[in-house]
Amino acid sequence: MRTSLGHRGRLAAAALAAGALALTACSSGGGGGGGGSSAGPGTDKTKSANYSIGTKEDSAGPAPEREGAKKGGTIGVLQRDAFGHLDPGQIYYNDMLAGQMLYNRSLTSYKVDDKGRVKVVGDLATDPGTASDGGKTWTFTLKDGLKFEDGSPITSKDVRWGVERLYAAYQTDGPQYIPQWLSGDGTTFRKALPDGPYQGQHLPASVLDTPDDKTIVFHFLKPHADTPFATAMPNVGAVKAEKDTQRKYDNAPFATGPYKVGDFKVGKSLTLVRNEHWDPKTDPIRHQYADRFEISFGHQYADSTRRYLADQGADKNTLSFSNAVAPEMTEKVLGQADTKARRHLEIQPYVDYISFNTDRLKDVRVRKALAYAMPNGQILQQNGGASGGVLATNYLSPAMDGYQPTDPFGKKAKPAGDPDKARELLKQAGKEGQEIVYAYANTDVQQKVSVVVTQALERAGFKVQRKEIDANTWRTAIAEVKNKFDIYRTSWGADWPVASTVVPPLFDGRQIADGAQNYGHLNDPAVDAEIDRVGAIPDVKKAAPEWQKLADRILKEDVPGVPTFYNSQFSLWGSNVGGVRYQPVYGTVDPTGVFVK
Repeated sequence: MRTSLGHRGRLAAAALAAGALALTACSSGGGGGGGGSSAGPGTDKTKSANYSIGTKEDSAGPAPEREGAKKGGTIGVLQRDAFGHLDPGQIYYNDMLAGQMLYNRSLTSYKVDDKGRVKVVGDLATDPGTASDGGKTWTFTLKDGLKFEDGSPITSKDVRWGVERLYAAYQTDGPQYIPQWLSGDGTTFRKALPDGPYQGQHLPASVLDTPDDKTIVFHFLKPHADTPFATAMPNVGAVKAEKDTQRKYDNAPFATGPYKVGDFKVGKSLTLVRNEHWDPKTDPIRHQYADRFEISFGHQYADSTRRYLADQGADKNTLSFSNAVAPEMTEKVLGQADTKARRHLEIQPYVDYISFNTDRLKDVRVRKALAYAMPNGQILQQNGGASGGVLATNYLSPAMDGYQPTDPFGKKAKPAGDPDKARELLKQAGKEGQEIVYAYANTDVQQKVSVVVTQALERAGFKVQRKEIDANTWRTAIAEVKNKFDIYRTSWGADWPVASTVVPPLFDGRQIADGAQNYGHLNDPAVDAEIDRVGAIPDVKKAAPEWQKLADRILKEDVPGVPTFYNSQFSLWGSNVGGVRYQPVYGTVDPTGVFVK
């Protein structure tokens, strides 16, 4: 899943032995974490031991009651970045992922307990799915009593419509693994249904079958043991054909969860109100405690932190899905005794990078010079130091199965960068004084990061042209293949701790497209061939060290970017909000069981 800019999830021990994975990942926003050095390193719920595949019994509703929960009242939500999408088909960033849990249900989903342990369970489906044909065919049965927000029943045809609309050309920003598994890699899958279902065409039953109103059968081109995780993505759910307004669906998606859209002012606010046709007996994950959620955008971290600290009036009833404690306010938060019971510090599944546009920076020696010059330690410090994350030394998060702490650019020894080595490489390339167009989001944190990055690159012999981008359009701007930037911050997190959910989406040349996640536009046929080789290893445990080797090779030889730090989330909320948990899959606050005390 993409994170703040490019972050996403992980894998259950039960599936680790079953077969090679190929899912995507998620992102957070444009800004980076929060917190200060004395806040500590956080807890690590992002590890494969915390994940398992649930049973039919685990998939049954209602969700376990939260201690002390009450019904009624309004939960306020303060978000920095405006939601670019409400359409579940287009959602892939962690702030929107958290929000969609309230109004959208997928075939499967994640059931998180109070210790952060995660089970993949049936959401719309009765269980996490049944495999046959060696893992190429997966069958799901829908629960009884499922309804849309108008009270009409949800059938397998609605799920088919939800999947088939992902083939339409406008569906570019969400995860595309299910349609790719059904119809082909990269963007070739679209040829199977170029207009989606909108012209009356459908995928053949040999690809996607709905033999009755309760059953949906996926026939994949290859085995996929990780299908229960792929079907937990928000775009593998039910969409009512008559309500599908295509691009306009972003403004008013038709709800299947406990809340529905009451009002949406693009770029300003989103109000979610009760969906009276949601049946808690069908839902093992969500509650409907609050009457409404009032989500407002444009709140910088300092703004939201200040309001949570003051804890006055309606702010007592507020939280944020993804805003972190402002780095400069960490000590104040830690020193204020009443915050202890209303904060958490958790290690996220996300890695922050500075991506290098290989279309513009064609000389690998220049890219290596950038990697050596990058001041990882100072970047992390601007993001909150020890409570913002941990210094990164390679592309893979320590949460990944098979991770090794390799450090090809010597970041542990020289966290402020190695300007001498960078200058030497620029001299070899005959590129001393190379001009770099550095794009960054105009958030408080990223403006500070831009200063330390610019200073470090100038020490190394680069000339830097800084390009400030509106945070609300940032994610789209850097995901354009023809963008005019040389370097830019990106972020990524696996959907679970297996690197098949990191290396292919970030570095496969066949994945280059507007809105896709190969942010450095790496197009190396040798890398693509190795991705195919490792991806075909049927034992995930055996594939894990091979993914690490490939990631290291890409970092050392191709250098489409440099990792900077592994993210943490330091969150604070109002004193009158109960039921707050951490959602380790998305790296956010979990809103599904919160209530007004």
